[in-house]
Amino acid sequence: MSGRSQQWAEESYGRVWDVLVRWFRVPKQPPTLPTRAGESVESFRPAEGFLKYLKLQFWIVLAIVDLAILIGWVVLVVLSPVAGILLAVPALVIAVVPDVVAYVAIHLRYDTTWYVLSQRSLRIRRGIWVIHEMTFTFENVQNVSVSQGPIQRWFGIADVRVDTAGGGGLQHGGSGGQSPTAHGGLIEGIADPQKVRDLILKRLGRSTSAGLGDEEDAPARAAAAWTPAHLTALAEVRDAVAALVHGPSSDGAVGNRS
Repeated sequence: MSGRSQQWAEESYGRVWDVLVRWFRVPKQPPTLPTRAGESVESFRPAEGFLKYLKLQFWIVLAIVDLAILIGWVVLVVLSPVAGILLAVPALVIAVVPDVVAYVAIHLRYDTTWYVLSQRSLRIRRGIWVIHEMTFTFENVQNVSVSQGPIQRWFGIADVRVDTAGGGGLQHGGSGGQSPTAHGGLIEGIADPQKVRDLILKRLGRSTSAGLGDEEDAPARAAAAWTPAHLTALAEVRDAVAALVHGPSSDGAVGNRS
């Protein structure tokens, strides 16, 4: 694609993006996470290599589909030249329109994906028609792993998989890839997967709350804990009840009545 064509494509996509953001009320800013005073929040998106990776998949599928349409049209022209001429424009529309829609969808997928890390939790958001937002607290994380296929390696990207308690994390999709479940999240297409994985591992177990804004309840829970005075009062109540049931013994101790 020439520089002029690329500029035209980017400008056209920018206009489409602005329209979709207004129509579907897609937030332009990254999602937020509750934080304590002085805590930092890191927001990042997939690397540019991820967009190139998605485009490569797009061009491969595009070439296969368009080649199949072209072969079908050529066969039709050979068998029935009149029908082939009449169906030339519909065949062109069938070949081009889905490609444009898929190309825009790839950019939308890239532009609407956000990852947010706080000291205690991770939040992932993606989608424009249906916005999916998942939050994982580090206290519940059981495993953090990095996966990288050969094509991803070529583009310098990898995925970080986060598995939490209560399930198997990620399940295999029909195409052989990974898809997130209710008990796992996928940080796709990042250029520094080892750094992100190590950062999450360092924060495991540090959190004293769920990281979802429940910090104000922590003092109340701590104040409600049992103290030595509480235990002493309970022991006195126990002894008083035992004395009423069994009666005092001759030496002043609690004993059984005859």
